[in-house]
Order: sequence, then structure tokens, then C-alpha cells
Amino acid sequence: MSLPTVDRRAALKARHRRAIVDAAAALIGESGGTSFSVDELAERADVSRRTVFNHFASLDDVVTEVCSEVVGAALDRLDAIASDEPDEHGGRPDVALFDEVADALRSTDFVTPLAYLTRVLGDTGGPSPRRAYTLIKVFADVSMRLTAALAESHPDADPFDVELLIGSLMSGLIVIYLRWVDVTGAVDDPASREAWTALLERLLDATRTGHRSVASSLRTH
Repeated sequence: MSLPTVDRRAALKARHRRAIVDAAAALIGESGGTSFSVDELAERADVSRRTVFNHFASLDDVVTEVCSEVVGAALDRLDAIASDEPDEHGGRPDVALFDEVADALRSTDFVTPLAYLTRVLGDTGGPSPRRAYTLIKVFADVSMRLTAALAESHPDADPFDVELLIGSLMSGLIVIYLRWVDVTGAVDDPASREAWTALLERLLDATRTGHRSVASSLRTH
């Protein structure tokens, strides 16, 4: 039995999009950056230039999707939250929501994908509009995945509280990422990983205590 026309078109669109993203990832891997053109990308993906722009508004959007997938591949622990064994009511009240998120973030290897992202964007010298745009989109994807997982594992939690918690942590991850780049140059080595761990623990502690340590330090100076 043949697929309906709509399904065939959807399958073709999905195949083209996948080919474009895979081609971009291959070109990035070969060049170590994003200096390729739309024409080079279209040729590698075996699609037309028009097809590239049917799926993406710009090359930056293609690169952002590649980076999102690289970061996403490191987030198996976040998705696993929803598959942890629930209680008889479908939730896990024995585990505090914050502690669950904190454990997930601690067990996620952010250094490898973020080092890749920084290398791809090629602007370790400081913040730039391009890096800011990519970071926001990448961490927005992370935020949506984590929020969805928590909604499933904690069905009785207030959705707004979940969104506030995840939003605060994702914003904090961007802040510590920028500090990590400044301190380490975004290399992937043991010292860099220790620096990331220390920064993440500061973020988790500040979020857990409501930033009381920050307020205290301001009052004593």
C-alpha cells in the first residue's frame, strides 16, 4: 500500500532537512568552522539552494541546529528523568524537584558539546550577537526537553513553578558558559572540566539558596 501524497511530501521534507543538517555537520567537521557557502552546503546535501532556504532562513540557523543536536546528544540523562520508576500515583514525590534537576545537570557532559559550539562559532574573544543568538536557541531546546521530562515525572507539580526553575537554571547555564569560556578558552581538558564543575556547583548553590550568598557579600562590602 502506497503512502498518501501528504505523507510522502512530509517524508521528503524531513529527508531533505536531515540531509542539510548532516551535510552542515560534515562540512563543519572538515573545516573546523562555518566558512562554507550555501552553494557548498546544497551540493553536499544533494539539494537545491532553494531547498536549503525552504528549511532554514540562513546559514546561521543551519549551524544552530547542528549545535543543538550536538548538545542534545549529551542530554540522555535529562530525557531519562521521565523514565525513572514512578510511584503508585505516577510521580516521584520522594525526590525533590530541584535535586532531581541538579543531579541531571551534574551528570550531563556539557563540556564536550559546548567546546564544539565555541569552536564552530569561532568567537572565543568575547560575547557576540551570533554566539548569543545560537546560545539562546540551543539552551531553549534544552529547556523544553527538561521541562517536558519533569512534567512527566512530576505530574502534580505546578507547571509554572517548573518553568520558573528551569528558566532560572538555563539562564544561569549561559552565564557560567560565558565565564567558562573566558577562564578556560573553551578547551576540553581535565582543568577545564574541573572549572565547569565548580561553576555549575556555584550556580546550583545560588539557585538553591535564593542567591542569599550574593546578597550577603553585597552587605559586607
